[in-house]
Amino acid sequence: MTNNEFVIQGQPSFDLERFPDKEETLLATKHYALKTAGFWIRLWAFLLDGLIISAVVGILVNPIFYLMDWSLSETVWYAPISIISAIIYYGYFVLMTKFLGQTLGKMACGLRVVSLKHDKLTWSDVLFRDWIGRFISNIFMPLYIFVAILPDNQGLHDFFAETTVVHEKIYVEKKEESIASPLQKKVPEPEKLEQTIDAKIEE
Repeated sequence: MTNNEFVIQGQPSFDLERFPDKEETLLATKHYALKTAGFWIRLWAFLLDGLIISAVVGILVNPIFYLMDWSLSETVWYAPISIISAIIYYGYFVLMTKFLGQTLGKMACGLRVVSLKHDKLTWSDVLFRDWIGRFISNIFMPLYIFVAILPDNQGLHDFFAETTVVHEKIYVEKKEESIASPLQKKVPEPEKLEQTIDAKIEE
């Protein structure tokens, strides 16, 4: 965070009462953005999601395998338990992110996935992020360290989809500029003012 940035909780507001002369004052406009989530908070959210997925597999899938006398110990990718677990794993991330913008782990940590190019997450954003990108990152787990390196705290799967993860209620002041108030009167320049007065005298 740079020297001209600070973090605030909740929705930023702007108090016009600080400027009593609203018609002739240049208003300082502060630009706020939702704070991007760093590596550690995202790791905790991911671990919570992992526990939730494991619980779902253990409660819904394992009993069926026991009843059917199917093996639960096979580790090859084409084993039935591996395929079903993968469908639940990626389906969980894809569907939760598309329809809610966050998984249960992110909800618990106050995080949300946002697109850097669209107002809302599209199916292509989510599929690239939580299926293709996450599949690659899961094969090469150290790639998750990109969350701490890339701009906007993007993981590799975020980079593919042009998304990032933000805190829902924490804003960062990014920049401060001065712009003319919409209420500001148009005051003539000195030379033009003098010409206007002379013209009125001649009339």
